Amino acid sequence: MASSYRALCSDFYINQKMSVKLDLPRGRETILDLFERIRHTFPTMASFKRYKDELALESPTDDEPHRWLAVRSSTIRSGAVNPNTFDDGYALHKAVLEVAPYFLSISPLDIEYVELLYGFDLAASGNHDAMVAEALLEGSPLGELLDLENATTIDFQPLLGLLLTPDGVRPEGGRRVSDGIEAHLEIKTRSGASAGESSGEPISVYVTLRRYEPVANLKAMPGVFRTLADQAEHLIEQRVLPGLVAPLRRAIMLGGGD
Repeated sequence: MASSYRALCSDFYINQKMSVKLDLPRGRETILDLFERIRHTFPTMASFKRYKDELALESPTDDEPHRWLAVRSSTIRSGAVNPNTFDDGYALHKAVLEVAPYFLSISPLDIEYVELLYGFDLAASGNHDAMVAEALLEGSPLGELLDLENATTIDFQPLLGLLLTPDGVRPEGGRRVSDGIEAHLEIKTRSGASAGESSGEPISVYVTLRRYEPVANLKAMPGVFRTLADQAEHLIEQRVLPGLVAPLRRAIMLGGGD
């Protein structure tokens, strides 16, 4: 459950991105109509903001969950920060997939990919990079390589990419499998400029699942979302929590990386 994830970190969030191949319409009426439709469903999302490269609709930052929607030239992004349940975290994303294609004239041919990102922020002081290396590599050959006399780890941000395919389906010649899902696991550190200096920002664990050219019919979008969410929840429960988040929490509590 999302509430149990929140107990493991300072912030937990679920973001969605839909990327399209052609530039999206940015006309005043088009964007306002879309945002008004979303605001009708989520009344606290009443703050309309214009940034350099995007137009955004947001709820107050103290809302739980805090929700936001942003439209750029070729992407539609949405997010839910600290949802109490998965349903709370998914509600805005489902609404965006349902209505945005019609307001922004998006056809199935135009959709490049849909992705879900699950983020875990872990408050940590000290040398983030050394802390991550210690938590994940202790006792391994790579860990021994980093364990040099008078050496300090100053950059360690592992990134792993996987292709999840249906049973019996394998990519050929390095090409993407059309019905496969890409999964990316990333740890983002934010130590200060000097080794061991705390930046006051967290260590982040990102789990991103992406499906390319996902549908032949817009009515199939809810099914794509459910598949991504199911795969992500399984991956997080079975691998990410015990293999990444738990070891990092232990290292932080023990003061690792100092």
